[in-house]
Amino acid sequence: MPTSFGFSTVGEGEKQGLVNDVFHKVAERYDIMNDLMSGGLHRVWKDAMVSVLAPPKTPASEWTLLDVAGGTGDVATKVVRRSNESVKAVVCDINNSMLNVGQDRATKAGLSELVRFSQGNAEDLPFPDKSFDAYTIAFGIRNVPDIPKALREAHRVLKRGGRFLCLEFSEVDVPMLDKVYDAFSFNAIPAMGKMVTGDGEPYRYLVESIRKFPHQEQFARMIREAGFERVTYRNYSGGIAALHTGWKY
Repeated sequence: MPTSFGFSTVGEGEKQGLVNDVFHKVAERYDIMNDLMSGGLHRVWKDAMVSVLAPPKTPASEWTLLDVAGGTGDVATKVVRRSNESVKAVVCDINNSMLNVGQDRATKAGLSELVRFSQGNAEDLPFPDKSFDAYTIAFGIRNVPDIPKALREAHRVLKRGGRFLCLEFSEVDVPMLDKVYDAFSFNAIPAMGKMVTGDGEPYRYLVESIRKFPHQEQFARMIREAGFERVTYRNYSGGIAALHTGWKY
């Protein structure tokens, strides 16, 4: 993954800049395109992730979430609202264009006191050890050049008893669905991206990056190697997406 930019091979250290450029281009229409690409299912999958997380609803808990690669703030907002606005969230993203979109939305929603935005790299998080009760990352970890390093950082910033949740596109395990999914992904998604944003190439990268990402068992093993325990995963929509979870003890 460190030298994989979709199906292309790039030089060491080049991937992050190329990924940043992709998300600068799509920031304003990012959630619209997610709706088109997934038929709205990304919202259902994220709701399911928040249900699994089950944030506390006790105001005195001082429970805090770190949502990495969550620039538009949709996951953090879901968590805060599911808690009846009794928890706080920090959204960390390397891309300031995405963060600006998220900050504007949080302000308009009246959540600026509960959802904070911070620019930072998943491989080198700008937070002290044992700072957060939960760490979430939705459809972002496959864009990180050094995934094992990002997983170790997730483990570092979590408190003892903290929980890791990663929602990511994965390997389809339903016969024939994989063929339909591939045809839709490689033909329709770049075309839709060009229609909506004026540029289909960022979406070609996003489709290709899904195919390069480790399958469910491989990724679960990587999470365990980062120090997490009780690592499990569950497939959504036949494996189009999968939610991986683990605990820090």
